[in-house]
Amino acid sequence: MTVRIDMHSHFFPPVTQEEAARLDDQHAPWLALDAGGETGLIMTGNRAFRPVTRPLWDPARRIEEMDQLGIDVQLMCATPVMFGYAYPAATVIDWSKRMNDRALELCSTAPDRLKVLAQVPLQDIELACAEASRAVAAGHHGVQIGNHVGPKDLDDDSLVQFLIHCANENIPVLVHPWDMMTDGRMKKWMLPWLVAMPAETQLSIVSLILSGAFERIPKSLRLCFAHGGGSFAFLLGRVDNAWRERDIVREDCPNLPSSYVDRFSVDSAVFDEGALRMLVDVIGPERVMLGSDYPFPLGEQQIGRLISDHVGLGEYAKDRMLGENARQFFDLPGIQAVAA
Repeated sequence: MTVRIDMHSHFFPPVTQEEAARLDDQHAPWLALDAGGETGLIMTGNRAFRPVTRPLWDPARRIEEMDQLGIDVQLMCATPVMFGYAYPAATVIDWSKRMNDRALELCSTAPDRLKVLAQVPLQDIELACAEASRAVAAGHHGVQIGNHVGPKDLDDDSLVQFLIHCANENIPVLVHPWDMMTDGRMKKWMLPWLVAMPAETQLSIVSLILSGAFERIPKSLRLCFAHGGGSFAFLLGRVDNAWRERDIVREDCPNLPSSYVDRFSVDSAVFDEGALRMLVDVIGPERVMLGSDYPFPLGEQQIGRLISDHVGLGEYAKDRMLGENARQFFDLPGIQAVAA
């Protein structure tokens, strides 16, 4: 029986407004629960940020839904509003440690079913490296980072140094788009999530390729980009064409951009059979992992259905993507199929 590992899901612990104020009493995120306890709001200070449901903070309810959906293991990571990259690193390191410890507490409800990725104060690479190593030693299975820190994209020297640290320490890295580019033109209909989020992820991947960063980062780095790598797979031909035709594109990138697709993985959150087929064709079935964005409404609601019901994928590809790739990527030996 195929093991199903959902490697992209989110959590937000029941942080009180008082606890959040230790980070910032004006804008830090906290959880306001409704009277019935089934729903709530992520708040940033006194402003409502996002409506949420109980599985986000309740591991018992999460396990119930995983059983209903046939998911054996979920890797949880912070809701990106928790990153705190805009604050002084000396303050955020305490916040990151507390959130990482709270995450392990959530996993303790069902440690064989729930795994977690750490967050780090990425605005200070020395502190980020130290916390990544501490968190993994404490039980985390890797780290999740945002795809940029302010104006610094992943090819920034400091962020490349963090990736090199993770490669050297054998720490898997999930890159998640956040703080999406917008100048006010994408003001309705969730356009930042629908347009800018895929662009942010493509920007991260292409920046690493064209800057030559992959020439400096050890090939041992286990690197994954969420949301199917954004628009990267569809537009890779455009990047290759530019590399062939313009010397300024080749300036720091010694090899054809498409030759670097073996340096990273992506999740499967693309929501369309044709898009998944293209993703597998471009990236390869060994580098696509089941990822749902659970429990948010823009995620895959029937987790794994896109892969398992895909008429154009063989059993080898499905087995790899549903669980085997994640088992290897995150070092999860001995995982058994247990969900109904």
